[in-house]
Amino acid sequence: MNEINKTQFFRVQKETQPVVKDVISSVYEALSEQGYNPINQIVGYIMSGDPTYITSHNGARSLIMKVERDEIVEELLGDYIKNNF
Repeated sequence: MNEINKTQFFRVQKETQPVVKDVISSVYEALSEQGYNPINQIVGYIMSGDPTYITSHNGARSLIMKVERDEIVEELLGDYIKNNF
């Protein structure tokens, strides 16, 4: 009876934000394993926002949807500029 009067605490662990570079790498690998052209598929996803461009193989679709598309573009563009200029 005494337990009813006490406040219960519920703690939820925050999900850590995946590293964009790791997400791109995993998605690229999953698309390659399935025989897709990874660049075309990732560009299709970035341009349209349609997750069906990404295979669900190895959880790639779920993984890529955990990061914003603009973060993916930032990562790709930043890496391109760093390596080409």
